[in-house]
Amino acid sequence: MRRAIRAEVQSIAPLDEVERETVEQVLRWVDSGASLCRIEKPATPPRHLVSYFVLVDGDHVLLVDHINAERWLPTGGHVEPGEHPRDTVRREVREELGIEHDFLFAEPLLISSVETVGKTAHHTDVSLWYALRGDREQALRYDASEFHSVRWFHRDAIPFGQSDPHMRRFLEKLALRVGR
Repeated sequence: MRRAIRAEVQSIAPLDEVERETVEQVLRWVDSGASLCRIEKPATPPRHLVSYFVLVDGDHVLLVDHINAERWLPTGGHVEPGEHPRDTVRREVREELGIEHDFLFAEPLLISSVETVGKTAHHTDVSLWYALRGDREQALRYDASEFHSVRWFHRDAIPFGQSDPHMRRFLEKLALRVGR
């Protein structure tokens, strides 16, 4: 699986120097033999792999008001040992939103490495960001134990100060990729 995760990271075309450095840093981490997956909640090991997935409907994206992070974030989840990050997306989209999905792109659009905030702060999430086709009219059954609410935001109305620090960069890459 380590080889598959490495290939997933290498598939990302960096947007800028920040992402180029993140890709290099993550590849060194993958190659180090360190544990890549969380094996005990909330943060063992203190650095672990996450698959974010952003539902996209035109100029709108779905974000969740995450209870533990105390932020508006993309949906996502921790990659389980032996699980491909895309399989994490498949599992989590059903668990967290109660829907089926369709990837906009086969590979992740962005990679980030962020120290977490909120109730389970002080560990590092290495996040692969995937884009999924969304439908603002589709009924969602979100996991109320993880989220206060879910909401579609127009790209110009996202609460960036209360979201993931890489959300703007994700939207920039998405716009470049879909030609907006």
